[in-house]
Amino acid sequence: MPMPNKKQHYTYADYCTWDDNERWEVIDGVPYAMSPAPSWAHQRILLELAAQFRDFLKGKPCKVNIAPVDVRLNGLGDDDDDIVQPDLIVVCDQSILDQKGCNGAPDMVVEILSPSTASKDRVLKFNKYQRAGVREYWILDPETKTLSAHILTGGGYITRAFGENDRAPVHALDGCEIILPDVFAG
Repeated sequence: MPMPNKKQHYTYADYCTWDDNERWEVIDGVPYAMSPAPSWAHQRILLELAAQFRDFLKGKPCKVNIAPVDVRLNGLGDDDDDIVQPDLIVVCDQSILDQKGCNGAPDMVVEILSPSTASKDRVLKFNKYQRAGVREYWILDPETKTLSAHILTGGGYITRAFGENDRAPVHALDGCEIILPDVFAG
């Protein structure tokens, strides 16, 4: 199987030919290797977040899923050149889900920072998610125990900051509130 290099422009069709034992994301056709297993703190935060979202969404049309799940961000199927694997997604329009993952912008994306991905999450993915129309983009920082919630308003993100003792409303899900002391606990 061919391995990606940074000198070519890649699409989802190319991505599907790569070694299944390695995880990649493709942004603007450029491949980015994903680090091996995330830290214990990262996974603990993800587990608690997913549980809170799952509990809130029971019996509702929106669904939550966690990484790894391929998100073809622009909804172009095999021709998409933006393929990401966010830590957590919420999708309310089930028509964008298929056997391969998500073909279009989720309603909400959550990324939990790791030292190796922080810059990509804060800048590159921030811009991509905003342009793709992701209604809400959360960035959680396990080190500082903070949440930056980016809410899409008029084509751009407005940012709200939360600390480890706050409750964070989810604007993409009416009535949903995430209890951050539980998310950042132990």
